[in-house]
Amino acid sequence: MNIIVCIKQVPDTDQVRIDEKTGTLIRAGVPSIINPDDRNALEEALRLKDEHGAKVTVLTMGPAQAETALKEAIAMGADEAILLSDRKFAGSDTWATSTALAAGIKDIGDYDIIFCGRQAIDGDTAQVGPQIAEHLDIPQITYVQDFKIDGNKVSVKRALEDGYYAIECETPVLVTAISELNEPRYPSINGIVAAHRTEGIIRTASADDVKADETNLGLKGSPTKVSRSFTPEGRSGAGEIFEGEFKNSVKELVVRLHNEHYI
Repeated sequence: MNIIVCIKQVPDTDQVRIDEKTGTLIRAGVPSIINPDDRNALEEALRLKDEHGAKVTVLTMGPAQAETALKEAIAMGADEAILLSDRKFAGSDTWATSTALAAGIKDIGDYDIIFCGRQAIDGDTAQVGPQIAEHLDIPQITYVQDFKIDGNKVSVKRALEDGYYAIECETPVLVTAISELNEPRYPSINGIVAAHRTEGIIRTASADDVKADETNLGLKGSPTKVSRSFTPEGRSGAGEIFEGEFKNSVKELVVRLHNEHYI
């Protein structure tokens, strides 16, 4: 069984700031992490490796510094990693990103399952995984909270707000993972050593190497245009504390909410 996991290196959102003049994210000096949902995707692939002897290949698109995320994935147990890095990818929206990743997957060639995280915390679009499936013309199952496989048939639970869908599908298939799917493991000491000492464990590929469609790459190939990014202004005015006997305070609060048409 061959499994491909698409991951993304993202800024730690607890420390993200926005440049007031340009309206863009300030990434300088901000630590980067593997996108949380992508860690769940990787963990599920590694679980299948443990149980079925699968080969796990991790794929990402980004600058050279994204190798850090790939090394962490190797340390967790992935077998190999590929970094798509090219100035032609700069400014890519979800469409251009999925175009590049799909080209990278086609270059890998042999796969049974593709795992992606549901969405990235720096965009929250949840579009890249489904778009990759469309580029590859394979089935997709999103928001997966439980995953089982028997031969070439997968059985999953797809999360809903108040329950789940039970879905069966044959491979090849693309699946997007949510946090409820599993608990990602930590990298092992031996894995960390191997990730940093093994030569050639990470392969870097350009747009030309994977024969990506350049008309759909980068800023020029991105139909989505962001006009500006900004931090919402806080609400003006201080809150009000109702003091006194509990029952009277609750009654006063209800009356106030009713008068303001909140209830």
